[in-house]
Amino acid sequence: MFYQIENRMEYISVFDMLKIGVGPSSSHTLGPWRAAENWISELKEANLFDDVTSIRVDLYGSLSLTGKGHATDLAVLLGLFGADPETIPTENITTIVNTIKERSILPFNQEKDIPFIPSKDIIFNTSFLPFHPNGITFSAIVNHKVHSATFYSIGGGFVVKEEESHADTDHPIRIFPFPINKATDLVHFCSQEKKKISEIVLLNETLLRFPEEIDAELHRIWNTMLECMYIGCHTTGILPGGLNVKRRAFNIHEKLKGDLPYDSPQDWLKKIRRTDVKFREIFKWVSCFALAVNEVNASLGRVVTAPTNGSAGVIPAVLMYYLVIENHNADFKQIKRFLLVAGEIGSIFKKGATISAAMGGCQAEIGVSSAMAAGALTELYGGSPEQVMIAAEIAMEHHLGMTCDPIGGLVQIPCIERNSMGAIKAINAAELAMETDPADVKVPLDKVISTMWETAKDMNSKYKETSEGGLAVGVNLADC
Repeated sequence: MFYQIENRMEYISVFDMLKIGVGPSSSHTLGPWRAAENWISELKEANLFDDVTSIRVDLYGSLSLTGKGHATDLAVLLGLFGADPETIPTENITTIVNTIKERSILPFNQEKDIPFIPSKDIIFNTSFLPFHPNGITFSAIVNHKVHSATFYSIGGGFVVKEEESHADTDHPIRIFPFPINKATDLVHFCSQEKKKISEIVLLNETLLRFPEEIDAELHRIWNTMLECMYIGCHTTGILPGGLNVKRRAFNIHEKLKGDLPYDSPQDWLKKIRRTDVKFREIFKWVSCFALAVNEVNASLGRVVTAPTNGSAGVIPAVLMYYLVIENHNADFKQIKRFLLVAGEIGSIFKKGATISAAMGGCQAEIGVSSAMAAGALTELYGGSPEQVMIAAEIAMEHHLGMTCDPIGGLVQIPCIERNSMGAIKAINAAELAMETDPADVKVPLDKVISTMWETAKDMNSKYKETSEGGLAVGVNLADC
């Protein structure tokens, strides 16, 4: 039985839940990348870095079973190379990786060259470590001795070591004005303070950052989301990996936009507001936005984990829906509120269950992202804190038990389409919540979160991001 790390969190920031990184997976790409960076920091702190003469990397469990399709080996190389996933020009990734492979030399943290043959020195072990399905061990020879460190990628780009799992965020222990572990805590504080959810979350966040820093980071997150949708809607071709999946966002976008001229993502958003808003077109726009993000994600593009890379399309698609369909006067104030609420709902799921598909199947990714988006949209609709929780519950309730079974270990089928389905469900959940009297609710959000966790524990491991069950074995690569 794997340990439920999430229940030992001290505080999870909105910016922990919404990270900027490179696709295709937060747990299998961004996590190992960050783990490599952390290991380098440990070596430096121990004054061992300069004496490293060779390196070996062992991947375990889900990181091994779907590591090739999730580009885990590439992420490890880039982390050891010293590239930053938030800032690296994504067009440089292939060149960096190919150069390392061709030369069999790793520019370790871009400071010293070490002999390294990726096909030999990155080992895919199908066995699972007992602590968590996503284990990675880095080993270095230093002065003829082996120094090893094991990290676990627990979903959403979070990385921990077993002995440090009680403090897997970078935030110092502080007394926050509104300690929130459950949905009931959040609703209680809203009632007590007579504030919206976004206002309560913002007051907690100000203990970690100045208000102007919060705004700047939320701007950066939204701009990354918008640019990602823009790129996805303007890119054609076949996604890498061997499944020969054709990008669809471009063609859908071409049919929807007509001949409106624009010259930037921001101008693009304004022009979309002028397009037809019939029911079918609205559905197509939402699907287009979600597909666009996850097609970028599948091609090692830059996305925002929300709360994971595999589910990165849901939240931007729903937020874009609000901006271009529901409220043409909306600006950063609404974007800020949406992201604050979404991030807090995601943190409650992480504390009470998991956001790792390797732990809980796709319910932990698409299900959580749909709940986050549904709750955030409900606040923008003017819903009460209780209705926000109702929306999140409805969205998750109808994702319970969803398996993670990517064909070929690639975050493409069924992952990309699931983002559009999760976005549509989120909008539907918000609408239902707005028509629901909280007094009539039978299933509270905390109950559905605990049910999700119990479902995750009962789920057969072959349906937890191993590509050993479901569509992953029902459809052969040769069929694609």
